[in-house]
Amino acid sequence: MADSRTNGFPSDIHREHGPHHHRISFPTMHFGRSSKETGSSAPATLDWQLESPPLVMYGDPQTSSGALLSGQLFLGIKEDSLEIETLLATLSIRVTQKRPFANHCADCTNQLTELKRWELIQHPLVMAKGEHSFPFSVLLEGHLPSSMDSPLVSISYQFKAEAIPRVNLGPPSPIVLEKTLDVRRSLPVSETPHHSVRVFPPTNIKASAHYPHVIHPIGNYTLALRLDGIAKLNAKVNTVEYWKLKKLTWKLEETIKTIAPACERHSPKLNEAAGQQQSKKGVIRSESRIIGEKTLFSGWKSNYTSATDSMVELELDYSLAKNAKYACDSKSRDGTEVTHQLIVEMVVSQEWAPVNKPSLVTHTGVGRILRMHFGTILTERAGIGISWDNEAPPIYQDVPPSPPAYTQETVFTTENSIAGIIEPLGCAQGHGASRSSNDSVAASQPGTNY
Repeated sequence: MADSRTNGFPSDIHREHGPHHHRISFPTMHFGRSSKETGSSAPATLDWQLESPPLVMYGDPQTSSGALLSGQLFLGIKEDSLEIETLLATLSIRVTQKRPFANHCADCTNQLTELKRWELIQHPLVMAKGEHSFPFSVLLEGHLPSSMDSPLVSISYQFKAEAIPRVNLGPPSPIVLEKTLDVRRSLPVSETPHHSVRVFPPTNIKASAHYPHVIHPIGNYTLALRLDGIAKLNAKVNTVEYWKLKKLTWKLEETIKTIAPACERHSPKLNEAAGQQQSKKGVIRSESRIIGEKTLFSGWKSNYTSATDSMVELELDYSLAKNAKYACDSKSRDGTEVTHQLIVEMVVSQEWAPVNKPSLVTHTGVGRILRMHFGTILTERAGIGISWDNEAPPIYQDVPPSPPAYTQETVFTTENSIAGIIEPLGCAQGHGASRSSNDSVAASQPGTNY
């Protein structure tokens, strides 16, 4: 039978391409299990719940106090009793180099750094059926980078919990929970806009700009621009030369710089005979991309009445492009840095006209490109959140004094009205009358309690 099956197997394959198209099926073979089957057969489950606010670091890496992470890890036992050997949780930061030092090298591509480790169950423990909670907390220091995904590097924070149950038959299969945390950074916003002045020699054009230094991924922002010195009087030929704005283009450019480190295998060794440690090296990667741009051919106000009063004014609205992929400003200790700048390019052409007849304009054919760069910080919005150290409850010395206590009790009956108890304004004898009436009522009804 074994020989006949072996000899018939190739013929079945050839028959599949024939006119009948017979197909081979293996009804008794299974190539793995689905996730539902694996989860249902596990003797326990792992889940978590975060109790801290969103992880936002307020301020720059030098002054930020970090972000506080706290939550609970839930271990659900399905059986009546189950012995858990260990329960371990870790928080790590993973850096993935998309252009690594050495291609096709896993160690050069991925760098995993453990930030915190919780040994929730260190010794074997028999646990009853039900859900068991384990609290955890950690302070993410302010110098750590925020989560990002760029063409050069990807930074993510990974939380992993692993429980190993003890089983009688076969090796124990660990129960794993993996989650990804989103860590952001919010930089303070200046109340007053920045002011920049630029002169473009050899011309007399002077550009004055007011713009916000800090912007957010969502929202529109305005740059107020004014051009002066666009007209010049030529007294020899009695003409006025103008520089007229024909085209304006703005771009939001993002620049990413990172150092792709080399692993131990690809890093060179220096002075091994002297016993020195292996030196680390890396290669600098840099890339720029446009996350928003627009070209305008009109929309500004110009005045060419005279050579001294000529000017061009405009308010430029700019923002990130819709569905643009971006990374907020960041600078970490490993060399990763993300910066942004607003680029404004203006195309001006030279024209001249007689002083007495300014409407007779003649084009000279001379043009220039005026380019300006404005440093811009792209960061997340702070919202209504504040840093975790400012949310601390007040200490005992900061608690204000409590209101005064009421030592005198007043008893109300149907015989006494509110007018007889409250002292009238400007009357000094009402207080004694009300006190005597209250005492008489209390003496006549000793058993009444209100």
